[in-house]
Amino acid sequence: MKAVYERPKVFTDAITTYCGGCGHGIVNKLIAELIDEMGLQKNGVIAWPIGCSCLADKFYNMDQIMCLHGRAPATATGMKRAEPDKFVLVYQGDGDMVSEGMAEIMHAAIRGEKFSVVFINNAIYGMTGGQIAPTTLMGQKATTAPAGRSAINSGYPINMAETLASLKGVCYSERVTVTSPAAVAKTKRAMKKAFELQMQGKGMTFVEILSPCPTNWSMSPVKCLKWIDDVMVEQYPLGVFKDVEEEA
Repeated sequence: MKAVYERPKVFTDAITTYCGGCGHGIVNKLIAELIDEMGLQKNGVIAWPIGCSCLADKFYNMDQIMCLHGRAPATATGMKRAEPDKFVLVYQGDGDMVSEGMAEIMHAAIRGEKFSVVFINNAIYGMTGGQIAPTTLMGQKATTAPAGRSAINSGYPINMAETLASLKGVCYSERVTVTSPAAVAKTKRAMKKAFELQMQGKGMTFVEILSPCPTNWSMSPVKCLKWIDDVMVEQYPLGVFKDVEEEA
């Protein structure tokens, strides 16, 4: 019988530590598939953040580094400049990137550092207990905003894909989701393009992924997917915000 799908070879035998229904596992699988398909295992390195994905280094049999809070872009800058032919992937969540690490990602983008960023936006702090994040929606409840986010206390959500697309150092910026099989396939295509442009030396590439967090949203996994499609995309519309190939 012909196999229709095989487990990515870059994966180790480690057991996933994500909550049921979390989007991180889907994205981790897509990254593993692309590493295999594009032959990036031996010439690649992943910079992991502090957050729900901080234990993902156990899942991949390749070079990786665990970075301090928000500092993955700074770490990746050093690695890519020292080894410009390497594939360098930065993986961050919204708390790690947009709160602790906002200066790091912005200045890396301003400089046009030539690595790829996969940004998981679940609109909340995941690992540390559901606190409000810079991406939390207006009115959305969190442990530090039990009545819902208000502008007077917490300001407004920030749209990272659009913000980074406005900077000359970023050559590709797209926002996608993992709410359906078709959406997952589109997310994989977006990441593949981002990885390809990086290896062509075009500039920083950025893929933002709207991802469910059933535990901290206090929703079932199915309701989480519907909430992303019905509510979250109103604040964070899907699409390509910059593509140097299309602009050429």
